Amino acid sequence: MASSPFLSKTTISFSSSISTSLPWRSSHSSPSFSTAFRTKPRRRTLTVQSKIREIFMPALSSTMTEGKIVSWVKSEGDVLSKGESVVVVESDKADMDVETFYDGILAAIVVGEGETAPVGAAIGLLAETEEEVAEAKAKAKSASSDSPASSSPAAEAVTPTPPPATSTPAPAIAQPSPPATYTPKKTVATPFAKKLAKQHKVDIASVVGSGPFGRITPADVEAAAGIAQPKKTVAAEPTPVSAAPPKPSAAPSASSAPLLPGSTVVPFTTMQAAVSKNMLESLSVPTFRVGYPISTDALDALYEKVKPKGVTMTALLAKAAALALAQHPVVNASCKDGKSFTYNSSINIAVAVAINGGLITPVLQDADKLDLYLLSQKWKELVEKARAKQLQPHEYSSGTFTLSNLGMFGVDRFDAILPPGQGAIMAVGASKPTVVADADGFFSVKSKMLVNVTADHRIVYGADLAAFLKTFAKIVENPESLTL
Repeated sequence: MASSPFLSKTTISFSSSISTSLPWRSSHSSPSFSTAFRTKPRRRTLTVQSKIREIFMPALSSTMTEGKIVSWVKSEGDVLSKGESVVVVESDKADMDVETFYDGILAAIVVGEGETAPVGAAIGLLAETEEEVAEAKAKAKSASSDSPASSSPAAEAVTPTPPPATSTPAPAIAQPSPPATYTPKKTVATPFAKKLAKQHKVDIASVVGSGPFGRITPADVEAAAGIAQPKKTVAAEPTPVSAAPPKPSAAPSASSAPLLPGSTVVPFTTMQAAVSKNMLESLSVPTFRVGYPISTDALDALYEKVKPKGVTMTALLAKAAALALAQHPVVNASCKDGKSFTYNSSINIAVAVAINGGLITPVLQDADKLDLYLLSQKWKELVEKARAKQLQPHEYSSGTFTLSNLGMFGVDRFDAILPPGQGAIMAVGASKPTVVADADGFFSVKSKMLVNVTADHRIVYGADLAAFLKTFAKIVENPESLTL
């Protein structure tokens, strides 16, 4: 059975020597026989494995660094079966159930509901038998204690039971002990910590882990690489020297001064924090915006025909954008390192959806290859999962082009902020009756909508975006190809 990325087995080995005499008599006359079979004590090594496993905070997305416990589905003392949901974790975009890959008893909850923990940190302990529940609770209590003195008595209590040669696992709960305890064994580190160590060329075997049970965390690797050191020193300097940094002390007072009596400061949710981070990252990308008016009379007529079949306007616009992107692949490209750009092999249309407490962009993958009706059905499923916060990471993080439609709210025009890692985003306004004049000077009333596209100017130029919008307008104004 493959090991789980969320559960790690802590194995404690105890070796015991049992001396037994071989039942050979010393009265054998043959000297060769007595030489070959000497009466020697034979050693048998008994290995006792502790069935206490750690439930780790999973990495639910590539950008997730920490998670928040929404709720524990199970309580301490509950018997669990393999594949059963144990805890609900909130990532930066969705709430996901974490299942157990082992049978056992939920012995201890390390991270409670509403609390956060970094990816890879232990959030609970799973015991195999009732006899090990008390031991698991003691480990959880020792791990939550910061003082090494409080964990040493627990170590002494566990030490007399097994032989002294292998009684080291208990001190591994204390922070200073893991290097000495686990040096002869395999280094225990989180997957993200291993990735950072490889990226910064840090020997992970030489890193001292500060996580639960000596686990090496990403912060430990950054500290060993010299990345986290400046942050720690800056935070440490203002504490002893109160007069040295007058500007940082003035900033909090200035931000807190305008607060009116009775005002409430609300911290970001995990999703809001992720959105804030992405918006700040987008500021480093040089962008430009182009607007284009499009007649929607034919599109509106088509919508009235296919609406009874479950087709939404969002699906129509996503399909039109996908067909236009197929003719202009540079608008579907992306630049992530500032030195090169990638022509994406798939056209995945991400559509912005407002949900309670945040914003998310479910992705219609291969939108150019799906027919209109299947695309609409897929979109309805994604919206339901998004509002229930049940989207999988690949369902909201694989977009190559984003569509934001506020026309349904009567907004006639707006600009959208370019998501990091994408080449362009389209902002669609409302379709409104507009007086237009033809080439002969005759006036008529037509429905028009204004489309604004924000693009990454490092890979998309004005001529590229103008050509894309012209193609998109032709598809919308002659929408027969959308139903093919």
